[in-house]
Amino acid sequence: MTPADTVKQTIIDYRPQDDREFKDKELILHYLDEGHDAIERSDIIGHFTASAWITDPSRQLILMAFHNIYKHWAWIGGHADGDGDLFAVAKREAVEETSVIDLKAVSANPISIEVLGVPSHIRRGEIVSAHLHFNVTYLFEADPDSPVFIKADENSAVGWRTVEQVLSPFSEEEMIPIYTKLIERMQKMR
Repeated sequence: MTPADTVKQTIIDYRPQDDREFKDKELILHYLDEGHDAIERSDIIGHFTASAWITDPSRQLILMAFHNIYKHWAWIGGHADGDGDLFAVAKREAVEETSVIDLKAVSANPISIEVLGVPSHIRRGEIVSAHLHFNVTYLFEADPDSPVFIKADENSAVGWRTVEQVLSPFSEEEMIPIYTKLIERMQKMR
C-alpha cells in the first residue's frame, strides 16, 4: 500500500462523530478521489497534517505551544510530508515541538478529523498562500512534571494549559469549537 493509500484508508475508516466531521470526511475523500497528492506539502491547495492532543492523566491539562507564525497558543502537529502513517507523524511532531519524552498513546486511532483553513502567511521568509489542512488528530498522555522545551524555529513557548485557558478567547476564535470537541473526547477516554 502506498503512503497515499494508507492516508486514504485512515480517512475511510474514521467514524465521524458530528455533522462537521461527516462533511469534512466527505470533502477530504472527494479531494483524494480527484487524484490530488495531498500527503505532500507541494499540493498547494490542500494537504495532510497530523496533530497530537496531549493531555495529563487527570484530563485537566493540555500541552500546547505558542506558535511563532500565528502568535497564539495552539495544539501540536505538523505536515505529513509524504508519510502515510499519520499516527507516527503526530507523535514525531509532538516530540520535535515539545521534547516531551514520556509520551503515551491513549489510542492508535484518530479522535478527530477536520478541514482547517490556513490564511496566507510568511514562513522562513517566503510567502505561503492560503490553503487547506486535512488534519487528523490523535490523543496522547504525558506526565505534566516532565521537562519540555521549545523548538525555536516553530514556537516560543511550550506549556501545560488548563481546559479553561485553552477555551478562553484568543486570536484564533474559530479553533474554540474544535478544541471544545477535543476536550470532550479526551475526557471521555479515561
